[in-house]
Order: sequence, then C-alpha cells, then structure tokens
Amino acid sequence: QVQLVESGGGLVQAGGSLRLSCAASGRTFSSYAMGWFRQAPGKEREFVAAISWSGGSTYYADSVKGRFTISRDNAKNTVYLQMNSLKPEDTAVYYCAAPHYELGYEAGSWGQGTQVTVSS
Repeated sequence: QVQLVESGGGLVQAGGSLRLSCAASGRTFSSYAMGWFRQAPGKEREFVAAISWSGGSTYYADSVKGRFTISRDNAKNTVYLQMNSLKPEDTAVYYCAAPHYELGYEAGSWGQGTQVTVSS
C-alpha cells in the first residue's frame, strides 16, 4: 500500500503558475508510475498527467498539454505537477495517484487532494 500526500494548491489569477507536490511512502517509489487527476465541482474526475516509474515517459490530457509538466524525483519519493498559464477551467481538486499493479489507477492509492482555484 502507498500513502500519498499532496501540497501546493491555492488561489491564483488566470495566467499564473502553481507547482503541486505529492509525497509518497510505503512501496518502493521508483517501482511504479504516478498520475495526477482532477475533479471540478459537478464534474467527474478526469485524468491530467502521468509519468512512468523512471520518468522517461510522460502523458498528458489534451486540455493541459503544453501548459502542465509532470516530473518526479525518486530520491525524494515525490512527484510534481508544474502548472503554467492557468485558466479558470483548471479550477478543481487535484489528486495524485499510484496505480494498482494489475487493476490500474481506480484500484490504486490516492491522496486526499489539494484545491486549485484560478480566478479570471
């Protein structure tokens, strides 16, 4: 089992930047991929970005491609989400997640979430 704690959320104006962090403990961090998801009020949770165990491969939702960057530091057991050129539609609770080795993210470990609010 993996324990995840997000931080770095807050209130920012449109066009601004935030960096989210997710600290992991439990399983060997460098052995699994990590992902970021978000859920806006009244909407379903959606995929934002993911990164392979080594950091060599990254994946992004079309809505954030070119603005967000996912990275990881395996020595610090931490994954990051750098968010630039933020838009009001990026407002959501952001969650980091570690996938179950067979069943994927839905059956994996999730953090408690951090609120990101982008004002227009």
